[in-house]
Amino acid sequence: MKRNISFAIAAAATAATTATALWLAVPAGAVSVSGTENFQIMTTSATSSTLSVIAHGVFTAAGVNHSGSKIDTLVFPNGSFKLTHTGKARQTFNPKTCLVTISEKAVITLSGGTGAYKGISGKGTAQASILAIGAKSGGKCSMTKPPVALQQVIKATASVTL
Repeated sequence: MKRNISFAIAAAATAATTATALWLAVPAGAVSVSGTENFQIMTTSATSSTLSVIAHGVFTAAGVNHSGSKIDTLVFPNGSFKLTHTGKARQTFNPKTCLVTISEKAVITLSGGTGAYKGISGKGTAQASILAIGAKSGGKCSMTKPPVALQQVIKATASVTL
């Protein structure tokens, strides 16, 4: 009986030592995590290209989205990454009420990570919804002036490896 207990203790000690050695041999950041990441991006400003973003899923963080025509940069406290988007927008405009609605479905790709997001990759989809009230000039709706009110919400989901 003592021999079996001694063998079990020795086997457990060997396993623990081997596991520790393997863990120490793995370079930092070499273990990747995959899963679904969700983003909600929003603004009420018609003139700012910086929007608020909350990400949750593989990681959870609040930050800002510096929007571009095809590539956005999402910046969080621990790093940043690029979000490339391609899609087609549908827009309606009511010349009597100055109401503008824009809806866009897009395909997104995540890449170019820094800091905690170094090596990020992923693909997914996004849905953008914009509701705005255009300014009036001379009693008519103006498409050249910034809207008097705007709400933009973008919801995106991507399969991510980090």
